[in-house]
Amino acid sequence: MLSTAKIGRVKVVPGMMKSPLCEVVAVASRDEASAREMAAELGIPKAYGSYDALLADPEIEAIYNPLPNHLHVPMTLAAAAAGKHVLCEKPIAITVAEAEQLRHAASQVLIAEAFMVRHHPQWQRTREIIQSGEIGELRAIQIIFSYFNVDPANIRNKADIGGGGLLDIGCYAVVTGRYFFNAEPLRVVTLIDRDPAFGVDRTTSALMDFGAGRQLSFTVSTQCVPYQRVQILGTKGRIEIEIPFNAPPDRPTRIFVDDGSLHGNLSARDIEFPVVDQYQLQGEAFSRAIRGAAPLRSGLEDALANMRILDALRQSETSAGWEPVLAG
Repeated sequence: MLSTAKIGRVKVVPGMMKSPLCEVVAVASRDEASAREMAAELGIPKAYGSYDALLADPEIEAIYNPLPNHLHVPMTLAAAAAGKHVLCEKPIAITVAEAEQLRHAASQVLIAEAFMVRHHPQWQRTREIIQSGEIGELRAIQIIFSYFNVDPANIRNKADIGGGGLLDIGCYAVVTGRYFFNAEPLRVVTLIDRDPAFGVDRTTSALMDFGAGRQLSFTVSTQCVPYQRVQILGTKGRIEIEIPFNAPPDRPTRIFVDDGSLHGNLSARDIEFPVVDQYQLQGEAFSRAIRGAAPLRSGLEDALANMRILDALRQSETSAGWEPVLAG
């Protein structure tokens, strides 16, 4: 693991350490004491006081990169140059032009964007229900994802290193649409409110046109009450994912499937999923791909597709109108 970032320390690494397919052997930080502290806390054998020292370790096969957004591409390139496969936190870059720098490296090692949600059974079962036709033709997806953070020292509130709600959590809305529509949007339009002190987008809403009458709308915010929900509406029914993004690793999750015959969720049936850790499942999928046991379903091309949409969403703020999503 490159850095002692909270997401890795609290979620990703502990998830991976549950799996027999993953062995977490080292953590690096620019502050060696911080690396040693995390290593001791989680039982990681090695702690390095620089990223270069970790990358030089010949025993390490793969890197997890949870550094701030502006370091995703540079350190992924450095890891790839050292012959290491890379699981990089989302978003894989700040712009699609920056992400394109990874193309050559991705021909030498595996590079994937860490969208753990696609590995959770609740997402996979939801897509199966959609594809079965049970809810009819899929027409609309609505997404809310928010939290409250006004800490000026937090990387999410620093505009110059890729902070803001769109890159941090709006990327999940993009993945949601692509995953459940099984398509790419044709055009997008946004409404963005920026924090006057930080300069980052603190509330972003958008409409995405997937063609053939299919629409996705979302609102993400870094300065609203914490909440998340996905609503998926077809011509015959709907699916609601109760905790779509931060699915807990220690208790079951639920989705609701509703034919709409009664209001107030009274006609909905719930499907409960047993306890799983989506970060463990993500690590196992990446491990299998490295070992050649199963292909990597979402590699660099998938990450580039996400970035093209995020670029178009930001361009819409400048143009104040619809922006096309350019093909790769």
